[in-house]
Amino acid sequence: MNSRTGLVSASARRQPRTRISFDIDDTLACHHGHAVAEKSRVPAAIHRWLGEPLRVGTRALIRELRRRGCSIWIYTSSDRSPFYIRRWLLLHGIRVDGVVNNARHRRGLAVHGFSNSPSKFPPAFGIDLHVDDSEGVQMEGETHGFRVVVVHPGDELWTQKVLDAVTHSQAAKRHAHSPASSGQHLRRVAGI
Repeated sequence: MNSRTGLVSASARRQPRTRISFDIDDTLACHHGHAVAEKSRVPAAIHRWLGEPLRVGTRALIRELRRRGCSIWIYTSSDRSPFYIRRWLLLHGIRVDGVVNNARHRRGLAVHGFSNSPSKFPPAFGIDLHVDDSEGVQMEGETHGFRVVVVHPGDELWTQKVLDAVTHSQAAKRHAHSPASSGQHLRRVAGI
């Protein structure tokens, strides 16, 4: 805030970007015909060698999330390398801001004092919302205090479910960072 004018700078008003992570297996990668795949942008022979089928709707969803100012991450319990994951998604025209694979996940859990549980812990990586096909991950989120939206492989309305969850997450984040919310918190702490 400028003390002379009483104005808040644009950078001070800017809210932190919402960071969203996606699981791969049966969430973004559609194996065994559980979900319809996006049309590939590269020849089939090359695509089979370099990547996996991507769930239909993913490209449009990621474009919309970027338009909404979201940071896109992948969070998988697999041992796929970050290089492989980035290359696979780039084949589909998708750029990600971060990748958490099994090795990085274990290091993140160790920093937060966990030994073997939970299977995913998005807060260790600043992730606000995780998208997964596992209801078990959602239960872990309830236990450990992180948000998960479950999208099943056969759900044709999965992208809208994600967008609705993002809208809710962004509203909660705006409220948590609003001056009124900060003032209420300070008053509660001070006992006023």
